[in-house]
Amino acid sequence: MKYISFVVPSYNSEQYLNKCIDSLLIGGEDVEIIIVNDGSKDRTLEIASSYEKQYPSIVKVIDKENGGHGSGINAGLEVAQGIYYKCVDSDDWVDKEAYLELLNTVKKHYKEDELPDLYFLNYVYERLDLNLSVPMKDKYMPKNKIFTWKEMKRFGLTEYLFLHQTMYKLSIIKEAKMKLPHHCFYVDNIFVFVPLYYVKTMYYCDVDFYRYYVGRPNQSVTLENVAKNYKMSIRVMNEITKAYSLEDLKKLPRNQYRYLIHDIMAKEFLTLFHVNAISTKEKDQHLKMYWKHFKKTNKKLYYKIKYRTPYFVTNLMIPPLRRKAVLFGYKQVCKKTNWN
Repeated sequence: MKYISFVVPSYNSEQYLNKCIDSLLIGGEDVEIIIVNDGSKDRTLEIASSYEKQYPSIVKVIDKENGGHGSGINAGLEVAQGIYYKCVDSDDWVDKEAYLELLNTVKKHYKEDELPDLYFLNYVYERLDLNLSVPMKDKYMPKNKIFTWKEMKRFGLTEYLFLHQTMYKLSIIKEAKMKLPHHCFYVDNIFVFVPLYYVKTMYYCDVDFYRYYVGRPNQSVTLENVAKNYKMSIRVMNEITKAYSLEDLKKLPRNQYRYLIHDIMAKEFLTLFHVNAISTKEKDQHLKMYWKHFKKTNKKLYYKIKYRTPYFVTNLMIPPLRRKAVLFGYKQVCKKTNWN
């Protein structure tokens, strides 16, 4: 029995992969680890293959042409056999004690035939350059019990669910028929949003499980890179806003509907930041084209999102003022979380 399938998309990860995989091997035969070599040019495949040879009943290696992070997650989904599916970036790792507690919780729920559709976990920003760890815990849901959307509280304006804190049941992801785009950053936002529509039961395992390394200059979330890769952010939002119509969302329980609308709005704000981080007329034009496409393909949802406060307020501002407001808001979030 494989309770959890871990997928580790890996590109030129020879410096980090050992630490990541060693942290996952603690789960033993109860888990499977799918390492996806995404066309690496270094020793990533060699390292991955050595683990597969040493732990053939636990580790699987997929070697494929480069397609980006999303393609790695997709490849893992095709072969995963666990009850749950969890993505771990190759430069991140998991905490031993938290991992064992999570695994024991999943086993307990399996024996009781009460497996939730989604587990929530804490994640920790690891600022190794500053020797600083910042745990991110959730205050919007009950701890250590199975619950439904009725018990989910409203999220704060700048807060939403991250990939690092979620672990979906594999059957839920497959029901959502989710396929992530290739050669695109920020696909984590799609991975969290799309399957959430099908979730009915949840469990918040209050342990600091996922260790997220931040602070490297080549990360896709640095200020310079989000400014450069703004088209990918728009591409991701196109995928999110076409996933469900407003009528689809209104069929959901009230709190679930409310959160999904909130999630779209929060990610719209991130997209606005990506465009305004280093603004140009070309970027402003691409943003206008995005809104035009959104309106054409999902009109009712477009009006629901575009004209909601506070997003509507920022759109009323002249571009220089809007840019300052967006950057100020983003910097406050960064300050709160000790981000880059």
